[in-house]
Amino acid sequence: MRFTAAISHEGEWYVARALEVEVTSQGHSIDEALANLREALELYFEDEALPEDIEPPIIATVQLSA
Repeated sequence: MRFTAAISHEGEWYVARALEVEVTSQGHSIDEALANLREALELYFEDEALPEDIEPPIIATVQLSA
């Protein structure tokens, strides 16, 4: 199953969030944050059934005028 991750840099951490489910993890690098997110998702789905059909999220930017 494929999930979409959004990664932000917060202080000294990279925070990776799965957009289809509410699972988040962090790491000192992008690769570490994604690896930790993968592990968090695996642990999350030990107790939850995998969704049968996930629609990918719509990713859009929103611009505010200054």
